[in-house]
Amino acid sequence: MLDTVFREDIDRLVPQATGTRTRRAKLAAVGCYLPEKVRSSVEIESMVAEASDGYVPAQGIVEAMTGIRSRRVASDDQQCSDLAAHAARNALRSADVSIGDVDLLIFASAGQDLMEPATSVITASKLGLRCPAFDVKNACNSFLNGIDVADALIASGRYETALVVTGEIPSRCIKWRVTDREDFRLCFAGYTFGDAAGAVLLTACEEGRGFMHGEFQTEPQHWDIGTLAGGGSMHPRGDEHTYFRGDGARLGDAFAGLGTTVLDRALATMETDLEAWDVVLVHQVTVPMHLAFLRATGIRSQKTVQLVDELGNCASASMALQLHRAVQTGRAEAGARVLWVGLAGGISVGVMGLQL
Repeated sequence: MLDTVFREDIDRLVPQATGTRTRRAKLAAVGCYLPEKVRSSVEIESMVAEASDGYVPAQGIVEAMTGIRSRRVASDDQQCSDLAAHAARNALRSADVSIGDVDLLIFASAGQDLMEPATSVITASKLGLRCPAFDVKNACNSFLNGIDVADALIASGRYETALVVTGEIPSRCIKWRVTDREDFRLCFAGYTFGDAAGAVLLTACEEGRGFMHGEFQTEPQHWDIGTLAGGGSMHPRGDEHTYFRGDGARLGDAFAGLGTTVLDRALATMETDLEAWDVVLVHQVTVPMHLAFLRATGIRSQKTVQLVDELGNCASASMALQLHRAVQTGRAEAGARVLWVGLAGGISVGVMGLQL
């Protein structure tokens, strides 16, 4: 009898324990911010040639290899928190929500202002927030992981209104001075980077709308394929560790080896298929890699929002920018279903569904 009463209490207080979910986070607004400065791929090649001792990249190689024509670059006086705060204000303005209504802030980004303190508290200071704030960090999946955490906390009843923000300035970890072709190859990923920020305002709602099941997987044996080594315990000092280095071919092979298992598992759990989604947001690194991913998964290009050609690889801000564009162009209206597919170094894959 006591066990029965206890079980009934658990089912009442924690509905997730029975497999149902009566409360979740819905999207109240999305905001983004793009720095004004535009840098072309032609300029990238010129900057490498000017900084290097005798090494000159083949003319047109960056755009030919990546499909990226341009990207945005933050000004020298802007920090990751500045970009994130701009995007947050735009999201709040779009929803007509006061800053005082926010009771949780998550800064979810590959970039950061400092090693200490958390960039979330710097962002909170710039926004005038005094609510709980913390960072979530997982390379280009940081923003998706941040949403997953916020969704869980809202579902638990701990918070009602959460801001998940990202501010990325990867342009500051590009190595311009290269010694030879191999050095250029290992630094090439940096020439795809673009600076940007995104934010989503999440509020509590009952089942029927909001974020759905999330599926995440990590293959940590590939962690060393792409690294930004400086500032941690491995390399606390040394300018040579402040540049991103990665092997694009190995990274592509690692994701190809993982295949579509995470996406397939997420769709099966949500009892749906790719055709049921109105918009599919996919992290975009280069145009060729984006198109290869679509071919491998069977996702129709018409369902995606390709921005990498004009904005470059914006790290964790990539899908926030795509969502904002989809909303602005009327592709993601009330009632639409949005599938998020995150890909990140480390490597990790994440899939979430959103009912608007």
